[in-house]
Amino acid sequence: MLSAQKAPPPGARAVTGLRAQARAARRTALVALAGSIALLTAAQLLAERARTREGALPLAVLALGLFLGSLPALSVTQGVWGARARAVRRRELELYSVARGAWLCLASRLGVAACWAVTLLLGFTVPRLFQESGMYGFAAALAGAADIVAFPAYAAGALFLVWWGRDLVRTLAHVKSGRAPGDPWDPGSGRRGPGAATLWTGAALAIAALVAGRAHLWEPPTALVYALLAAALVLALVTGE
Repeated sequence: MLSAQKAPPPGARAVTGLRAQARAARRTALVALAGSIALLTAAQLLAERARTREGALPLAVLALGLFLGSLPALSVTQGVWGARARAVRRRELELYSVARGAWLCLASRLGVAACWAVTLLLGFTVPRLFQESGMYGFAAALAGAADIVAFPAYAAGALFLVWWGRDLVRTLAHVKSGRAPGDPWDPGSGRRGPGAATLWTGAALAIAALVAGRAHLWEPPTALVYALLAAALVLALVTGE
């Protein structure tokens, strides 16, 4: 009874603040990721459907600009997210001898890596749009640049798999060794509610439908492309967490 009347220690309040910062960084990174893939995919779909070369060229330029802009945006937002998440884990280990959400962290890393792969694949198809627009010389230059970028991308993917596998082994070993008991002053991770999860699921489905259309797995009408793009952007932006 006496312990229930005591105020939480300063460490618990600090963890709450760090977790809030990490959730905000996560939301920003996911919005940037969803927006980049949705916009890039929609621009390429519309460029393919242009009736004339003159009409396709502005959309090809837009697709190129979106791809080049998405790379630093994704790098910065995900870098901030990663830094804040690591700060949370370090503080949790100091206070409670255990870090929360190890499996969720592994799953989110794998998902983000898959989204990076999709973004790069979409970017590597941009030269074809310029070729179809009649800009043969520029398309050839872009194709050569894409070939150069492809090798570091493959190497980064291989390094990620090694790094992810190492963390997976560490997590499995930690689970087998037994987790430290929970701390009564741990304020909890403050994860998003089911409403936000539903909105993110809707945004992910809309983006998946656009990517499937870009891969020619189905042929959505142009009006539906705009509707899917709007749904993906709106659902991602209105999601609180």
